[in-house]
Amino acid sequence: MIKRRRRVKQTTALHERLIAFAHEAREKASSLPAGRERQDLLNKAGQADAAAHLDEWISSRGSRPPK
Repeated sequence: MIKRRRRVKQTTALHERLIAFAHEAREKASSLPAGRERQDLLNKAGQADAAAHLDEWISSRGSRPPK
């Protein structure tokens, strides 16, 4: 039997999803007491921000080769 991959059409851009994830992680972290779980959420939010910035930079018009 052949396994088929689930294909999902994303409705929002990667940049927007990463920013939303970072925002939600920071909100959740603000409600937690200081500790490992809070720090892990803040680290993930920072990584999502960095990934969003990289995605924006890669997708920018300036990074295209000249034609």
